[in-house]
Amino acid sequence: MIGSGFGGLALAIRLQSAGIATTLVEARDKPGGRAYVYEDEGFVFDAGPTVITDPACLEALFALSGRTMADYVTLVPVSPFYQLRWPDGDVFDYVNDQAALERQIAARNPADVEGYRRFLAYSEALFVEGYEKLGAVPFLDFKSMVRVAPQLMRLQSWRTLYAKVAGFIAEEHLREAFSFHTLLVGGNPFATSAIYGLIHALERRGGVWFALGGTGALIAGLVRLFQDLGGTVRLNAPVAAITLEGERASGVRLASGEEIAADLVASNADIVHTYKHLLGHTARGQKEARRLSAKRFSNSLFVIYFGLAREVPDDLEHHVILFGERYRELIGEIFAGPALPADFSLYLHAPSKTDPSLAPPGHSAYYVLAPVPHLGAAAIDWAVEGPIYRDKILAALEARAIPRLRETLVTSRIFTPQDFVTELGAHLGSAFSLEPILTQSAYFRGHNRDDRIANLYLVGAGTHPGAGVPGVVGSARATAGLVLGDLGLPQADR
Repeated sequence: MIGSGFGGLALAIRLQSAGIATTLVEARDKPGGRAYVYEDEGFVFDAGPTVITDPACLEALFALSGRTMADYVTLVPVSPFYQLRWPDGDVFDYVNDQAALERQIAARNPADVEGYRRFLAYSEALFVEGYEKLGAVPFLDFKSMVRVAPQLMRLQSWRTLYAKVAGFIAEEHLREAFSFHTLLVGGNPFATSAIYGLIHALERRGGVWFALGGTGALIAGLVRLFQDLGGTVRLNAPVAAITLEGERASGVRLASGEEIAADLVASNADIVHTYKHLLGHTARGQKEARRLSAKRFSNSLFVIYFGLAREVPDDLEHHVILFGERYRELIGEIFAGPALPADFSLYLHAPSKTDPSLAPPGHSAYYVLAPVPHLGAAAIDWAVEGPIYRDKILAALEARAIPRLRETLVTSRIFTPQDFVTELGAHLGSAFSLEPILTQSAYFRGHNRDDRIANLYLVGAGTHPGAGVPGVVGSARATAGLVLGDLGLPQADR
């Protein structure tokens, strides 16, 4: 198993639970992939992701071997899910409470209350068809896509999410409130399929959660589960190549030159990186890398991790979305470039609000990100622009959310699109792999098993169903089903 992100860990756990001896090799010094952890000056910073939804998909990994997730990690609910703030002072608490939501909606536009109810019903229908029925189903041939097309067409999946939301809701701030979620999985709400409207129902059904100790504590719990099952983890073990014998994978060769033999290989690395670099010595890898590279890729992110010598402001919630002056126009520039937009919208994570142990006493830890173009859309020299952009964002946070921020700043670090390439092998610095548009979903996304190399499997954001923790954990379930089926082993029922 190459890579220890959520997708790789979930697949490794599923295989080990089924009795398949699995070795997980990770390039970095800690497991987690994008869910890395930084520690500095007594602060603990989750590199990301920070929003945990559908905990049932994680609990299922423990239940496979009769274990309970609560014995490995503690999840606590977050409310509101997000607090949304606009520059004009408008604030919307995105809560899992129908009456509270409807009161806030009515205060903006009474007619939108009924519209929201219809949107919720639509989201529920999307959830059933797109997540429950299809979220862990591998699409390996076009016939599999044709079979589900009638249901997807009935739900108007060819429409964009924003267009569907606008069909239910009239007030612009509310339209933004119920369409921004695609940005959390690398999708432009003005281009992404309406099928992603299921995220609203996913959150309403399962809640939004936080792992005490941070997302890194959840990763540590999954690693411990994998090791308790007998799995092997190799850190500081970057893979240089997937080795082949004929048209079958025979193992991996590490950058050190060591070769590890295997009966099957699965990759949680970036999907373009897998084909272009790990299989670049083969005709199959070169051909597939060219095909994938021609597709549209999601935006990147600019992230700042910072610690303050002050506690979290009383009026600051755990998850805060700070919208900018522009919405449609800004998002268009984030996805198409050709330069770094002059303005930004921000997602601010204040984990010390829920778990003060992530910072020294009297201090607080934060993570803020701005969606930005990937390197193919905007050739930005982040070594130059990064510090400038950081200062602009911190000044905006001080003005809109955290008074005395710069005065109390203890430590900070940035992570740029170039770091996504260098540290994570992400093609073009894309934070979420392939853009989740309809023509790059299901069968049209990366397949969970290679079409030519019969014992090479793939998992993660570039494969079906896509990015986000539930998405990559779902991809692991789909991929595990293929592995077990190919080996003639019993399928898990969850």
